[in-house]
Amino acid sequence: MYLKKILFILISLFFSSVAYAASMNMIGEKGDPNKIDRVVNIKMYDNYYEPNIVKIKKGETIKFIVQNLGEMVHEYNIGTKEMHIKHQPEMQKLIDHEIITVDKIDRIKMKKMSKMDHSLGHSHANSIMLEPKTSGEIIWKFTKDINLEMACNIPGHYESGMFGSLITN
Repeated sequence: MYLKKILFILISLFFSSVAYAASMNMIGEKGDPNKIDRVVNIKMYDNYYEPNIVKIKKGETIKFIVQNLGEMVHEYNIGTKEMHIKHQPEMQKLIDHEIITVDKIDRIKMKKMSKMDHSLGHSHANSIMLEPKTSGEIIWKFTKDINLEMACNIPGHYESGMFGSLITN
């Protein structure tokens, strides 16, 4: 019985990883840091981004420098609306396991717990999560002609308007 549970978990992780990789390919790919076409500065405040619209071109590699100027932990995530909705339960799990609190990320606990549940690792090329008054970057190549959203999927943030548009022109 124990072996069946382990096998089920491993198979589930494999297929969720394959599905996630397929959805990632739908929106682009991790960009090469040596082939950046443009740098875009993003400021995150509590419940909005500045700018909240970024125009992109198919094939363009953008380095997003993201600053969290708010008082809470925030996420900058590139995806479709459907991807954000699907990601929100994972973000809730981070709260439930006290990996994220209002203004802190327990990265040690995150690393430890992600060994048991990969979704708790929050390690995606299209996303960054930042504590207040910190910054980070994402390098993303927009390989598809698709309009996307930038969004914070921490529970309640997306619903309160913390999303913006990445518009292909």
